Amino acid sequence: MSTPTPLEQLCDVLTDKRKISIGLPAASSAGERRFPLTPEGAAMLCERGFDVMMEAGAAEAIHFSDDSYRRGGVRIVGRAEAFACDIVIHLPAVTLADARHMRNGAVLMSLLHADHQTPEAVRCLLRRHIIAIALDLIADSAGHRPFADILSEVDGRAAMAMASSLLADPVHGKGILLGGVAGIVPCEVTIIGSDIAARAAARSAMGLGATVRMFDNDVYRLRDALHELGDSQVIGSALHPRVFAGALRSADVVIATPTRYPIEIGVDVVDEMKRGVIAFDLAHSAASCLFPSLQCVDLASACPSDCSPRAQVRTCYVNAGSAVPRTAAMALSTTLLTLFDDIIVCDGLSNALKFNKGLSRAAYTFLGKPVNPDIARILGARSLDISLFLQFS
Repeated sequence: MSTPTPLEQLCDVLTDKRKISIGLPAASSAGERRFPLTPEGAAMLCERGFDVMMEAGAAEAIHFSDDSYRRGGVRIVGRAEAFACDIVIHLPAVTLADARHMRNGAVLMSLLHADHQTPEAVRCLLRRHIIAIALDLIADSAGHRPFADILSEVDGRAAMAMASSLLADPVHGKGILLGGVAGIVPCEVTIIGSDIAARAAARSAMGLGATVRMFDNDVYRLRDALHELGDSQVIGSALHPRVFAGALRSADVVIATPTRYPIEIGVDVVDEMKRGVIAFDLAHSAASCLFPSLQCVDLASACPSDCSPRAQVRTCYVNAGSAVPRTAAMALSTTLLTLFDDIIVCDGLSNALKFNKGLSRAAYTFLGKPVNPDIARILGARSLDISLFLQFS
């Protein structure tokens, strides 16, 4: 009879390894209603081993309660504690007061918002050696920008959804359908540019039955857009002055997106546009509108009464994505989870920056130095190449 052979038994071993903390402060700016994570997205980060902390009430803009995040493992904290995490996700540009709460060497993930950055806040980030990454500049191996692209698509869809609603408003709008009905000529939508936002707006407009015209000064990109959308459904043209001016005069809705060569619609052209025309500027902020002579409404900070059109007033709306912040949050959550998976695979952000050029080029401060030309210009300094720092770090 054989005697039992003793075998080793694995025992739990305690380690002092601390979880990486992720802070989700509320947007500090009145110019941003979007929030980076839904409760489901935050819960999935908790499942991956992160310690997620959210400022109390931070998700109110997307109509989620603190309890919905708490059930997924998120800790509800104060603003200072949310900014004191290892990684802070805060879409607007940080203020000086918030930057002072950040710990030395922490990571800040935001949108670039170069026109909203203040020199004092940027200098504080540099003093604390914050690694600041602009989510909208992150590119994948094919050169696509997943965050910028998804937000652009949301902007395009939101602009057309709002335009349709504003036109149909029987009190403040014209009380008309964008697509018309049998025997009634549909509304005309003029789209400037042919990028992702422009194509998303065109799809929505076509789905509603509108007549769509698309203009761009990049003929190759315009050709690709028309081929993708269907040459027979969208009227495409280069930016010939007379043709373009004629389209603006007859348009009920104008959607402006970034073009290769920036343009500005002059007062003389705007004065010939229809009364009650609804314009959406998806290319610029409220500070630098494509239609400088039009009444401008920033949807990120406007109250409902501000958004009501007037049948005899030409109005330009900016920050269309902020009108649907919950949709933006769902889109951002999916993209952020993919980014954090890449960081986990690389065993940390430092390695991810070294091995992923699309991520490293999105940094705008690194090791106390400005590494983005737009941010360096704010400080009156010279932008440095981040690859030089990564090579020796």
